[in-house]
Amino acid sequence: MSRTRVITAWSSMVALGLLAGCGQPSQGAEQEAATSESDSASAAQQEGADDSRLAAIKESGEISVCTTGDYPPFTEREGDSERFTGIDVDMARDLAETLDVEIDWVKTSWETLMEDYLSSCDIAVGGISMNPERAEQVYFSAATQEDGKTPITRCEDVEKYQSIDDINRPGVTSIVPKGGTNEKFAREHYTDGDLATHDNLTIFDEIVDGRADVMTTDRSEVLYIAHEYEELCAANPDEPFDYFQKGYMLPQGDEVFKHYVDQWLNIALNDGTYDAIAEEWVGDDVDLTLDD
Repeated sequence: MSRTRVITAWSSMVALGLLAGCGQPSQGAEQEAATSESDSASAAQQEGADDSRLAAIKESGEISVCTTGDYPPFTEREGDSERFTGIDVDMARDLAETLDVEIDWVKTSWETLMEDYLSSCDIAVGGISMNPERAEQVYFSAATQEDGKTPITRCEDVEKYQSIDDINRPGVTSIVPKGGTNEKFAREHYTDGDLATHDNLTIFDEIVDGRADVMTTDRSEVLYIAHEYEELCAANPDEPFDYFQKGYMLPQGDEVFKHYVDQWLNIALNDGTYDAIAEEWVGDDVDLTLDD
């Protein structure tokens, strides 16, 4: 074989070897690439954790909680004091204890709930209905319970207000707190009736005293108020007008904080923590659960 042919053959073998090396990385190169990819993913995850509200809460030692204080048994303000009580208020205290932080309570209203939450709070609690409109701006925790709108009225008038059509009539005055899902429901469904708004703290006294006929609100609230007022009765609690869930408002896009809250809540709902807190408020004879 001539020298020229030997050199050419050797060059071809080298070239093929290089091409094979480019097309099929060595095992060491593959391991190095996998390690690099894993490190990048871990770094991204750590960055997400560092940017989460969870990290900020732990660093500051404080969690800010929005609540209205006017919706028992979930949230209630003790007179003119700064102290809040209620099922969801006590649940927020349990969350803070789990995080080992203090609570900065932020008083809000149903009318300004979203604005106040977005500007001032880490979480919002207090019988908050989960709906698409709110979900456009916030995340929600896992659901704390199922619910639906249903009427409450004076006990002697229960048979008068069994359906939306019964309430949506001229001369029937529905009363609702300003802002929130109750007013929205009433304005959408009771266009032929009369509508009045009132402070949620004393709104049921308006029905007792005859200044309003009926209020359509969450079944859970209806059952609680019917238990507290001997003059008022749930009109049709086992056939609510719609369906929704309740939960806690969380920062939109913060997967780390939502994951933490959901895990805490899942445990609380299954280890007896939530039931024990609720029982202190409604006792054994009031079931706030909406059965299928």
